[in-house]
Amino acid sequence: MTKTTMVFGHRGYPAKFPENSLAGFTYAVQHHIEGLEFDVHLTKDNVPVIMHDEKINRTTDGKGYIRDYTLAELQRFKLANGDSLPTLAAFLRVVANQDVHLNLEFKTDKIQYPNIEKIVLGMVHATPLVHPVIYSSFHLPTLKTCQTLAPDEIYCWLTDKRVRNAASFVKKEGLAGLHLSHYQDNIPVVERIWTVDSVKQATKLFNDHVAGIFTDDFETMMALKQQLQG
Repeated sequence: MTKTTMVFGHRGYPAKFPENSLAGFTYAVQHHIEGLEFDVHLTKDNVPVIMHDEKINRTTDGKGYIRDYTLAELQRFKLANGDSLPTLAAFLRVVANQDVHLNLEFKTDKIQYPNIEKIVLGMVHATPLVHPVIYSSFHLPTLKTCQTLAPDEIYCWLTDKRVRNAASFVKKEGLAGLHLSHYQDNIPVVERIWTVDSVKQATKLFNDHVAGIFTDDFETMMALKQQLQG
């Protein structure tokens, strides 16, 4: 049986909602998205929150680093739709018991938040989820810390570089696959590709039967997948 490609909403549904917003995540779950990708940081008081950047400047009406604010202080700032920055706890309430695959990215490539792995894994493990979570990071030591805390989870390394000897690298590091900005042909490892918003690129990746794509417009990509893969 030929494997089908799973479609992940990249930061939710940015084509229609602010990226990494509860409104986008909720809409996606209600409209039967296959997978959701999202990014986690820690506040000054060690609360996991969902945002892509280390700073709130680009996507809220505030400025500064997430790590310099407590959660209560952060809640004063709003996304473009008027929502507050979502907490991981609020996100997990949206996806609990739902038939959706999750890709949680630890945003630790620039800032290594103390104990983020233990805090986040504990919260996820306390949530009734239908499918195992895929954990990813550009920062390989973060994934190694996670492996020590929870060795049986799914860990994938994020990179925008070509990976030499990909199969041996994945095996050596105990990974489940690679999350790449490009497709690498003929490597016998799980590949999920980001960020795929072009129908031409997506068509090629669907025809190559990659494990997954991350897209800002999941409804368009789901329709295309249905057309190509049935």
